[in-house]
This record gives sequence, structure tokens and C-alpha cells, in this order.
Amino acid sequence: MPRNIWSGAISFGLVTVPISVASATEDHSIRFHQYHLEDMGRVRVRKYCEIEDREVDQGEIGKGYQLTKEQVIPISDEELRDLPLPTAKAIEIVAFVPLGSVDPLKIGEGYYLAPSGQVTAKPYKLLRMALDRSSKVAVAKYAWSGRERLGLLRVRDDVIVLHAMRWPDEIRSPEELLPQPVEVSDEEIDGALALMDTMTREDLEGEEFQDTYTEALAQIIEAKREHREPPQLQEPEAEPAQIVDLMAALNESVQKARASRGEDADVHKLPKKTAKKQPAKKTAAKKTTKKAAAKKTSGRRPRSA
Repeated sequence: MPRNIWSGAISFGLVTVPISVASATEDHSIRFHQYHLEDMGRVRVRKYCEIEDREVDQGEIGKGYQLTKEQVIPISDEELRDLPLPTAKAIEIVAFVPLGSVDPLKIGEGYYLAPSGQVTAKPYKLLRMALDRSSKVAVAKYAWSGRERLGLLRVRDDVIVLHAMRWPDEIRSPEELLPQPVEVSDEEIDGALALMDTMTREDLEGEEFQDTYTEALAQIIEAKREHREPPQLQEPEAEPAQIVDLMAALNESVQKARASRGEDADVHKLPKKTAKKQPAKKTAAKKTTKKAAAKKTSGRRPRSA
């Protein structure tokens, strides 16, 4: 059972839905500590006061804003909690938009919003069903951990989910990263679409979507714990050479994708780029010219010797 990390309410016009918040995701990564290699003693980061030149414990530490090099403005947790914001105690819905209009780059961590008690069940269900039937998501503002945030509310398995969002000015422009303009043919686009068709899935279930890195790391740790040699991991494939023939690479990718799914790997080759045909008028003109030349030649009398 995930623990509650925040309690408040969803503000939906004049409707208020008290809720509790729990994280919707888990992190299964294997984490490491730092150790002194000579004797494997734990290396820790200690917190020191620069003025008193001594280590301080967590109870002596607070927040502050450095106004100048000599002046720091202290800010307490109580002051942050009591900020005069309408979003300090509530997740305030400000708009409803189609999900497709939200840039995925703005969407962050997810949290489950649970109704706080049976009395809240009806307004909670009302909002959940309205979101579900509208095929839209709600954009909201809320304040956690000393800052106001933007959020997205959607429905997943009959539960309302809150996704943290980035503010528009937090998204960097990719203009400086764009390559120089290049030409892409219709045949190459068709080839890419054919590859996408062979790789299309109805869900994200299967061994392709397992964390093989963490599994391999766990095997190494277990082997070392038992004082045996770690398992021999499969050698990665050689780095692909630089693409010269894009159509050939797409065709080979389609065959490999179908073979990996147990389908017939003998597929028709994707269309190759062909030379453009000359316009019909020009061809007809050439034929006419040839006929006229032949007629003119046949009409001439041979010269006498």
C-alpha cells in the first residue's frame, strides 16, 4: 500500500473533492553507496557549517535565500506552507484540453488521487466519469514543496491520476539542435511506414519491455555474493556501419522485425527510387522527328556516280 504524500482537495468550479495523494510509480533501480576501495569503509557526505567549522545535524538545518554575498534571508517550512495561494491547499483545475494538445515533454511524475472517505466518493466519481466521457484531460495548478506547479489530471483504471507538468518557459527550444535541411523521397517515407507496421503492438507487454540492465546487474551481485564467476553476458552486436543505402537498410529492418515476431521473413523488397520518366509530349516529339527524318531520307534520289 503506497503511503500518502499529500492531502488536500480538487477544486472543480464550486465543487470541492477532498483527496489524498500517493505516488503512482516505483523505482526498482539498484542503487550503490560510495566506499573506500582500500578497506571498503563507507564514504559519507557530511554537512558542515562554514562559520563554526563543525558538523551539524538535520535539526539545525533550514532553508534560506542568498540575497547578497553577506545577506541570507531565512525561510521556514511554516512560511512556505502558509503562502497566500489558492493552490496551497487544493489542486485547482483551470482548463480542460484534448490530451493530444499536450506536449509529452511537459509531462512528468504520476500520482494517484484517492477520495478521502465515503462522503467524497460521489463528487470524486462525478469528476472521474466526466473526464472519461469527455475524452479530455484537466490542466490544474497546485503548490507542493515550496513552489507552485502545473499539473494534468486524467483517468486510469477508474482512478484519477495527477501528472506533474513543466511550465512552458521550462521547455528549451530545439532550434540549435536541428540538422541542415535534407531531401527525403516518398519511397523512403513508404519504407519507414512499412517498418512501423511490422513493429506495431497492441500493448507494451513482453520481454522486450523488461529492464534487462537491472536483471544483469542483479546476477553479477548474486554471483559475487556466492564467490563465483559472474555469468557471461551476451556480447552486444557490432556497431552498425554508416548508412549509405537508406532503402536497403529499411528493407533489411523490415525482414529482421518480421523474423523476430515469428513471421515470414521473405518479404517483398521495398520500392527503390527509380529515375523519373520523361514527359509524354517530349517522347512523342522525338518519335515524330525520327519519322520525318526517315521519310525525308527515303524521298531523296541516290546520286549518280
